Amino acid sequence: MENLTPMMQQYMSIKKQYEDCILFFRLGDFYEMFFDDALTASRELEITLTQRDCGMSEKAPMCGVPHHVSDSYVSRLVEKGYKVAICEQIEDPALAKGIVRRDVVKVVTPGTITDQAILDEKSNNYLVSIYLDNLGLGISYVDNSTGEMYTTELIGEGDEINSFLIDELGKILPSEIICNDVFSRNTKILKILKNTINPYINIYKEDEIANKDWKSIVLSHFDVETLEQIELNNRLYSIIATGKLIDYLYKTQKSSLEHINSISYYKPNNYMILDISTRANLEIHETIIRKDRKGALIGLLDKTSTSMGGRLLKKWLEQPLVNIAEIERRNSIVEYFFNNIVIMDDIKSILSQIYDIERLASKISNGNCNARDLISLKSSISVLPDFRRILKNCDNIELGNMGISLDTLEDIYLLLEKGINENPPISLKDGGLIKEGYDSELDEIREACLSGKEWLATLESKEREKTGIKNLKIGFNKIYGYYFEVTKSNISSVPDYFIRKQTLTNSERYYTEELKNMEDKILGAEVKSLDLEYQIFSDIRNEIKKNIERIQNASRIISQVDVLNAFAQVAYKLNFVKPNFNKKGIIHIIDGRHPVVENNIESNLFIPNDTYLDTKNNMVQIITGPNMAGKSTYMRQVAIITLLAHIGAFVPASSADISIVDRIFTRIGAADNLSQGESTFMVEMNEVSNIIRSATKNSLIILDEVGRGTSTYDGLSIAWAIVEHITNVIKAKTLFATHYHELTQLQAKNKGIKNLTIAAEEKGDQIVFLRKIVEGSTNRSYGIEVAKLAGINRDVIDRANEILSLIEGNHQININNVPKEEPKQLNLIDYKKDYYLDKVLNLDIDSITPRDALNILYNLKEDAKKLRGDNNG
Repeated sequence: MENLTPMMQQYMSIKKQYEDCILFFRLGDFYEMFFDDALTASRELEITLTQRDCGMSEKAPMCGVPHHVSDSYVSRLVEKGYKVAICEQIEDPALAKGIVRRDVVKVVTPGTITDQAILDEKSNNYLVSIYLDNLGLGISYVDNSTGEMYTTELIGEGDEINSFLIDELGKILPSEIICNDVFSRNTKILKILKNTINPYINIYKEDEIANKDWKSIVLSHFDVETLEQIELNNRLYSIIATGKLIDYLYKTQKSSLEHINSISYYKPNNYMILDISTRANLEIHETIIRKDRKGALIGLLDKTSTSMGGRLLKKWLEQPLVNIAEIERRNSIVEYFFNNIVIMDDIKSILSQIYDIERLASKISNGNCNARDLISLKSSISVLPDFRRILKNCDNIELGNMGISLDTLEDIYLLLEKGINENPPISLKDGGLIKEGYDSELDEIREACLSGKEWLATLESKEREKTGIKNLKIGFNKIYGYYFEVTKSNISSVPDYFIRKQTLTNSERYYTEELKNMEDKILGAEVKSLDLEYQIFSDIRNEIKKNIERIQNASRIISQVDVLNAFAQVAYKLNFVKPNFNKKGIIHIIDGRHPVVENNIESNLFIPNDTYLDTKNNMVQIITGPNMAGKSTYMRQVAIITLLAHIGAFVPASSADISIVDRIFTRIGAADNLSQGESTFMVEMNEVSNIIRSATKNSLIILDEVGRGTSTYDGLSIAWAIVEHITNVIKAKTLFATHYHELTQLQAKNKGIKNLTIAAEEKGDQIVFLRKIVEGSTNRSYGIEVAKLAGINRDVIDRANEILSLIEGNHQININNVPKEEPKQLNLIDYKKDYYLDKVLNLDIDSITPRDALNILYNLKEDAKKLRGDNNG
């Protein structure tokens, strides 16, 4: 270190504090990177790698980017999963004594980035904080680009915690996670995260938790006196996770974070839970194969006019409601727009003029906005009075209340209207930001500049006449200032009082004492004007910054109306209906349709189907029928209609009566995870295991072809046992599609099971799929007929029919030969023995700390008291 040059010593000292970041080190007009950072940046950014003398025998690898275009380079690195520390010169080089002082002013990470050029305008970018120990879990997350912050917690352990984590992270889809050591050792969760979300992960040490007062950090940031004010009282895990999140934001953003001014605590059971598999199988946000938004459910629903509305729609799809009153509140607004097309169109027209004021508010708070951002804000605010008037005049109490609550921000509009030029430059240091008449001092300085330039024009004319040099002109550049320029052919006419300033190939440049004196006045006035203009702009920005919460509140109303209006547009265009809700556990759909499939079929050829599920005779429905006949589409449409009803949207059906569902589970299709050594069948069994473990009587389960990934008898046995377990133990409403026709015999043994089939019509050796669900069953899958339709040659088809006849003749399975599943009696002694054996044998003694050991002993004691049935220890 002592052999390094002073500048490189400064670089190494700062780099040591930010070892996990690529350090953008400001040197003049460039950000430079050195050593490993340079090697990484040159490779990832495809920029030239050079070298620099660092005081050692070998030169340091170096690369750099111009400071005025650095944002795009930073964004590219962050998009690739790197963290970037921005190190600036924090003193004027002209005034520095020795090395210019430098320090990191911001750390840009995947979860904190606010650059709208790379952020998806209709998706949130979440940073998640996780605190986990052997007693419970806290999750807090924030979108730094909008200011939204949420938190939840769960007291529990083992599989319960793992399932909760997977479900929540699958919903949040974080770009970055900060977590403690305990979480980082959960290999099961980390493996799933890597293969699904793949976020950037920061790990902090356990002693960081004990060394800080997280409660005080939370109270201080939200400027409240008690945790009750933000609903975090007695929520230790949420407090730790939130405190760590705030601490991380301050350390990386190094700003006041005024746009993050509230936090929402939620209980997961306040919403319908959708796990990662269900989101993927129902193609809610993207298609399975192409990863395309356009062919997914959200692509059909997203008729929102604003970016804020688009993000809220995505959030509603991730968190369907389970509160009927709240669902019906949304329904009533959708219904009003649906029945008032003119108002629906007027709302859409107004909303289309509103920019992303939620993210603009964040940029203002962070001090990253320019004058054009403020003009976008002003333009958006200008339509709020009309928007408010329409809402207040709506004959709907909910919309009327929104209109009353909407702040039209007129004072902010007037400030921007008076102060900011209509077409300002992007740069804040080039002038042209502030309107004439806003500030008298600025106007006077500008007048001096203007007078000086008029004086220059007069001087130029006077010297032409005086010297007789007709092409003499006064010029200017930033290095040489003002000058007279004379071509070579006229040098003999140059008077004695012209003083040579610069020689060019075809001309000479001169100055006079008179010109020099005026230059000082003009340039002094211009510098003063630019400095004052920037200060005025900063004052305007800071005034708006004081009103960030008002802007955010307005954006929330705008986004809610936007989403509900979009629901009405979709319902009107695609003939959706308002669903009803019941408390009887019934799902009754007439003429239900899969909205995405229907929208992609020409000439309205989609065949609708009815659905009736209840908690008694129609609880589990076994669906048989040909391949390609539409079983998967039918089951998906039932799930999607149920989901749409729970977010407050209308649904694709003639009518729908829906009971509240706490979870939707789907297991559809054949996927593998070969990179982790998991076959198609293993993936299937993992998903089914999660369903059996997590489903309740209020869940909706969609299972397609369970057991097909192994041998016929193994698969049939598993499918059989699963159907029995769901029917007799879980008692959840279930659609179970299968080619194991033997399962249709279960209807006769259990009154909760109903057989359905997809109708097909045979014409000679041809088959026509009618795509209609009817009661009954089939003992044929028509797989060979489908193979024929696919173009398999005739010889293979004929041979397949021969083999099929032979197999069917020799392998018959009768349900009457299988003993009925009987409830098992619990042997308490065996249960206790197995329980404690599992607990002790699964301990990882090499990795637990003394504190962990004490906690484990305490928990074992508490469990023993519960098993013994007393409270005396």
